[in-house]
Amino acid sequence: MRKELKDQLIDSLCEEVKAYPNIYIADIGGLNSVQTSKLRRAAFRKEVKLVVVKNTLLIKAMEKSGFDYSELFDVIKGETAIMLSNTNNAPAKLIKDFRTNEKNATKPILKGAYVEESFYIGHEHLDELVNIKSKNELIADVVALLQSPFQNVMSQLQSGSNTITGVLKTLEEREA
Repeated sequence: MRKELKDQLIDSLCEEVKAYPNIYIADIGGLNSVQTSKLRRAAFRKEVKLVVVKNTLLIKAMEKSGFDYSELFDVIKGETAIMLSNTNNAPAKLIKDFRTNEKNATKPILKGAYVEESFYIGHEHLDELVNIKSKNELIADVVALLQSPFQNVMSQLQSGSNTITGVLKTLEEREA
């Protein structure tokens, strides 16, 4: 490969790495063409960018990005694919769902990830990453927590008004 082409690939990878806050490094080697196609389609549906890369080019792109990804460099060996996403747990869910739904699928295997300003090394962190709540899920939880006391007060006020109305109606009927 010519040096100019390598430089272009490194620059392109660097821009991709900078554009996404969540980076997963996985091994998808050994999947047949049908499984690879299914994985790519599932990634597209979940808005996860899946790119198979050369290890040295990925390391150079990460170095060039201006952020210290050196903790991930040890896992960038063998066959490597990166999964980039704006949603922190989408790639983890994708890996877990694919392995669950695909018969005899032993891959993809999570090698490492950079999620929510933390590094996760090894496949044993997959369940932990799946359970991390996304920003939208956290916002929904906060809104639900904030609405809960208001809804309690409103329901009590409404039931209170029904009680008062019932008492007034009973008193009115008594006097008549």
